[in-house]
Amino acid sequence: MVRWLILSAVSMAGAVHAQGSGTVPPADNGLRLTPQLRTSPGLRVHRLPDDDIPAYLQADHMQGDPDSNVTLTGTAEVRRIDGVAKGDRIDYRSDTGAVDIKGNARLMRDGTLVTGPSAQFNIDTDSGEIESPNFWIGASGGSARAERAEIFSRSQMRLTTVQYSGCACVEPSWYIKADSVDLDFDENEGVARNGVLYFKDVPLLASPYLTFPVKKERKSGFLVPTYGYTSNSGLDLSLPYYFNLAPNYDLTLQPRFLSKRGPQLGAEFRYLGQSYSGNMVGTYLSSDRETGDSRWMFRSRHQQLLGAGFYADWDFAKVSDDDYFRDFSSLGLNEASTTYLPQRGRVGWGSRYWQSYVQVFKYQTLQDPDAPLAPPYDKVPEFYLKGARYDFGGFDLEWTNSAVRFEQPLLDGVRLGPDGDRLQSYATASYPIVRPGWFLIPKAGINYTQYDTDWYSLSNNPRSMSRTVPIFSLDAGLVFERDTTLFGNASIQTLEPRLYYLRVPYRDQSKLPVYDTTLADFSFDQAFQENIYTGGWDRIANANQLTAALTTRWLDADTGFERLALSAAQRLYFEDQKVTLPGETPRDNVRSDFLVSASAALTDTLSTEVAAQYDPYRNNWSRGLISARWRPQRLTSVAVAYRYQRDPLPGVAYQPRGQDQISVAFQWPFSERWYGVGRVDYSLRTEAATDTAARESPRVTQAIAGLEYKGDCCWTGRVVFQRYAVSSADTNSAVFFQLELNGLGSLGTDPMSLLNKSIPGYQSVTPAPPPGTTFERYE
Repeated sequence: MVRWLILSAVSMAGAVHAQGSGTVPPADNGLRLTPQLRTSPGLRVHRLPDDDIPAYLQADHMQGDPDSNVTLTGTAEVRRIDGVAKGDRIDYRSDTGAVDIKGNARLMRDGTLVTGPSAQFNIDTDSGEIESPNFWIGASGGSARAERAEIFSRSQMRLTTVQYSGCACVEPSWYIKADSVDLDFDENEGVARNGVLYFKDVPLLASPYLTFPVKKERKSGFLVPTYGYTSNSGLDLSLPYYFNLAPNYDLTLQPRFLSKRGPQLGAEFRYLGQSYSGNMVGTYLSSDRETGDSRWMFRSRHQQLLGAGFYADWDFAKVSDDDYFRDFSSLGLNEASTTYLPQRGRVGWGSRYWQSYVQVFKYQTLQDPDAPLAPPYDKVPEFYLKGARYDFGGFDLEWTNSAVRFEQPLLDGVRLGPDGDRLQSYATASYPIVRPGWFLIPKAGINYTQYDTDWYSLSNNPRSMSRTVPIFSLDAGLVFERDTTLFGNASIQTLEPRLYYLRVPYRDQSKLPVYDTTLADFSFDQAFQENIYTGGWDRIANANQLTAALTTRWLDADTGFERLALSAAQRLYFEDQKVTLPGETPRDNVRSDFLVSASAALTDTLSTEVAAQYDPYRNNWSRGLISARWRPQRLTSVAVAYRYQRDPLPGVAYQPRGQDQISVAFQWPFSERWYGVGRVDYSLRTEAATDTAARESPRVTQAIAGLEYKGDCCWTGRVVFQRYAVSSADTNSAVFFQLELNGLGSLGTDPMSLLNKSIPGYQSVTPAPPPGTTFERYE
């Protein structure tokens, strides 16, 4: 067999022109496919006119004139840099670019492959006709077969009596049948007329007009509808429409019908620029069938760089009523516990050593009638300035300043606290001495605060007051190491003692207002802080105390992976507590609770954690956490946790309510295709009814149960049930179904955000598709 390689005279001139412009053919040293392989944009900018691109002809036999007509037979091939045409016989006209293929026609361009018994095509104009074609479209994995295909240009074609699927399997699990389909690759749009969506040969959706993307890019059009059921809203149906307005901004409209509430319209607008980004989201329901009121929600977030170190941002959220999130939360969006909605706007400036901003910060407080809350103070406005210089002659210097106007919203027309102004300035200097195996950090600071308070009739305290408090601390630690073994493996054990001394002299602060300060939880982190109060430091506790802590770790000698860690800490007080918040009972003990913790990676698949706080005076546990997680293989995990926190003692305010809760979560394969997921949070608390709270008894605060089925190809089915508390007395139940069709989208509500958040270690049963390339079917 003799193979000829003929280059026409016209094509030769084009090749010489290409060589003169610096285009050098690649060396034949083998090609390696890579997901990052892409056509260079430079080829598009400097590409030759279509009729000047050289064509290479190859066949077992060749007849004709290279300058006009050439007939190729036997594995015939016409190849250009931008495409390939193959067949048993090809009649090629080099002057017009017309290609007539008979027998096993095969066209390849930009990763799209078309096969059929015959084809008439023009390689210069990218137009032609193909009978009974089969398509494999680009790198998306989509495929189609039709009775006839008309190709109008490089990016546009029409298929008649067609079956299309975005599933790359040999026998797709889903497909769309239509009388005709128009494909536009530049616009990333496919339009099917009189189309029907089939799943496992069962029709699911039908429409006289369907649109779908033909590439893995965004496009405007209807998204797959979602549906489900919640006990608070009833049947929940929505049909989102997506507007791909520009590469850097888009809009989604979401008409939604709730059988117990009525029709609702939602929208989300997203935008992104070189110096800004943000989004706006909102919903509106004109007349709630349950309440008769209009119900709505709005939130806008924005970040803006202004140049020269200046920036601006805002986060503004508001809802129509206190019960909005309790009534309208959806699966995976359990916002029923939302209590405070921010309404903040800020303008700031920063440089190497200085940070500053001015902001207005308000809240909308969503009240639970069974557990009312005092609304927090609004900051209208707040000025902030911080200067910092580190390692300045060995010193770390910081100076933090703020000036705030506080105003508290009324609760049912009642004023709960005074409004006023606060100026605070805190300057500190430390000299860290850090050496291998030890460190010593002395630190000194002075905190000055000035108040101008509108007491109204709430108090006879002076309007103007100030406070100056010096603060001194000394932080020191050692790190010892030794070689040892753990469970028979070579390890390195560390021993890390640490001492933290704090001295703060007493200042009478009983007449100062309290705007944004509360008592901090005692923990390993708080044990090494300068104040037992957190927030704006309306109270600075007197202190003459020493915190002692000891930590030991076992690390793998080869990898450094931490296999086991044990820690313990306790604070020793050398004077009584004299500074308190209103309603707080001062501490009179000379020792704090013991803090202990342990974490262990017992095996590569099993890890545990224990943390506890023990009160040596009352001989009981103040709080505790015991958890374990087992993950023997992919798509398999079990997590168990027990959390306990004792209720605040009588007379101790500003402490969170106690909890006594067991949590169990799992993901488990029942078979090769069936997987179960679930979580249960069970509260063991028992509490009698009071004037402000309903009786609390043991109950399930959250329950999630679901089944996932991994289909044979390109599909996954899910059903998820969720029940959760929306207030101290009420719950909401929801059940949703999802059919995920790879390459198209999902029918039903997506529960993935819920599962990722609620099931520790959860993994999707649908593996992520590998990144495609336009050279996916390179020939």
